[in-house]
Amino acid sequence: MNVIEEPRNARSRRTVAALIHAARELIEHEGFAALTMTAVAERAGVTRRGAYLHFSSRTELLAALYRDLGQAEDLANSLQQVWDCPDAAAGLTEWAEHIARSHPRILGVLRAVERARYDDPDAAELWRTAQGNWLKGSRRLMHWLADEGRLGPRWTVDTAADMMWALMSIDVLDRLHNERRWSTRRVAEHLAALFHATFTATPATPADDR
Repeated sequence: MNVIEEPRNARSRRTVAALIHAARELIEHEGFAALTMTAVAERAGVTRRGAYLHFSSRTELLAALYRDLGQAEDLANSLQQVWDCPDAAAGLTEWAEHIARSHPRILGVLRAVERARYDDPDAAELWRTAQGNWLKGSRRLMHWLADEGRLGPRWTVDTAADMMWALMSIDVLDRLHNERRWSTRRVAEHLAALFHATFTATPATPADDR
């Protein structure tokens, strides 16, 4: 039985991976509106029926894509480096590093989802999930600063978390990386300087321009 099932399972995993990869490529290169189960199946080299055997709906496929983005781009490990920092000030710096190194890798998907979220319920749900996670992380970070007495006096945890979430706008990264051609290192250093100057009671010295 195992001799028969193992190749079938391997083929199934390859098919799932191909469908998810095809979905990501469609979103990044043709926009969210191009994402149909038929288009994904064709791009992946799978029959439409075969696609539906693995994903019963586009919504289910998108949920799998969202999980895969985190795994493929190692987002969880990048984020864990924030929470492994010895104190909140170091965590704030690492948060800037995380944004600079991780978010540009998923910028294409995020941009397409953002554009489609007003007209497409699946895009809207994916956007809410992603932004909800960003806000949750921002709030955890601001709680950390507050618990250590490092949150600036002008802020509450909620207002600081809201502002941090707003500063994580994909427009900021898009403009700095793609229009101004900033390196990842430059983005990280200046985001860290901005975050410390904005949110901490004793701002860190801004990094030299590089």
